[in-house]
Amino acid sequence: MTSSKPKTTQTMKPVTAAKKLGVPLSATPAEFQAGVISRDELNELQSTPPAWLADLRRNGPHTKQVVAAKLKISVAGLLRGGITEPLTTAEIDALKAENPAWLEREQALQVEVRKEALRLKQG
Repeated sequence: MTSSKPKTTQTMKPVTAAKKLGVPLSATPAEFQAGVISRDELNELQSTPPAWLADLRRNGPHTKQVVAAKLKISVAGLLRGGITEPLTTAEIDALKAENPAWLEREQALQVEVRKEALRLKQG
């Protein structure tokens, strides 16, 4: 006879939850950073984001992955351009408006990388 164990609640560290939500941990509220987050709580945050999360997603600061996507370059290209810290939406828009030479180069490179990936996929 086997005894059934009670189902344990899956939890994660705040840094993991922030990563899954696509926001920098340092920009989240103190109570989020201090506790553990259950899988159910994470699902709730994703399905009905509270005001702080909606604001973070809208205005930033954004993670490197989000910044790179908004600039249409790779994360490596972002680092080559000297961007190592999270940026706000306003900072990203200012960078787009300024359109420095390194950003143009990285965008062109990303276009070529995507073309090559498509070519290889089509075989």
